[in-house]
Amino acid sequence: MQPLSVNWHFLWLCFERVAIAWILVMPTGWWSEKQGNSVGIRTFPLVSMASCGFLLCLDNVNGDGSRLMQGLITGIGFVGGGAIVRDGLNVRGTATAASIWAAGAIGAAVALGRIEIALVLAAMDAFTMVALIPVKRLLEGQREKEEEANGHSRRSRNTE
Repeated sequence: MQPLSVNWHFLWLCFERVAIAWILVMPTGWWSEKQGNSVGIRTFPLVSMASCGFLLCLDNVNGDGSRLMQGLITGIGFVGGGAIVRDGLNVRGTATAASIWAAGAIGAAVALGRIEIALVLAAMDAFTMVALIPVKRLLEGQREKEEEANGHSRRSRNTE
């Protein structure tokens, strides 16, 4: 059995890429934690780092990484599914679940050396999760007014 040897250059590359994946999702994780969501400051970075790490493992392996990528996408979907909660007729957490998927894609992009994709995904994910809240509230308010005008209040349906 051969003794383990460390490729210090590759070790630094791995540390650099995993750290970048971690940093890029921290704003979304922080915001999610601040909102009191079930996933937040720990889950987002862990998903991104794990995605990055799994794909970095392919660096020294010959073969097709598409099966690993498919498994990764499925697994992250399972984790994201845990963020979705049904409350009466309402379903909450779908945006958080989708954001978890984005965190995985960010980690994967960093691992594959596509930092441009990771930066765009991170910026748009943070923007979507934070800046679109006022738009969502406005649309919800308009929908409630229309339902009340038609005699179909969402709140009254939840109590039946």
